[in-house]
Amino acid sequence: MQNDEKILKRGAEITASYFAFIDQHIQDVISGNISEFMELNEIAGQLAISHTHLTDTIKKEKGNHPCHFYDAKIIEQAEIMLSETNRSVAEIARIFTYDPSNFSKFFKKWTGMTPGSFRKNKKNK
Repeated sequence: MQNDEKILKRGAEITASYFAFIDQHIQDVISGNISEFMELNEIAGQLAISHTHLTDTIKKEKGNHPCHFYDAKIIEQAEIMLSETNRSVAEIARIFTYDPSNFSKFFKKWTGMTPGSFRKNKKNK
């Protein structure tokens, strides 16, 4: 029983570390401190665990692949920028290290609308 508790605690610790890391990492990219997003295996290395262990742990703890949460956090920050700034969609795409057309596809896949439509919808509310 004690070993099971340690495993559960470690899983929660890894999950918390992952979310804290991606939050900070995304902010570093937005602010220009880092020029591009890290790959998942690089993040695992920064957390001193294997890519497989990170993936298995996040899936077990949260029910989805770590990339799902990474992308969701990026979308969340993009939505904030679209809502709260007057930066162009192309400029926001570049901040998030995307080509504007790829960013629009990525954004639409997640939200069901283009970044421009999202912005208009927010301003009309």
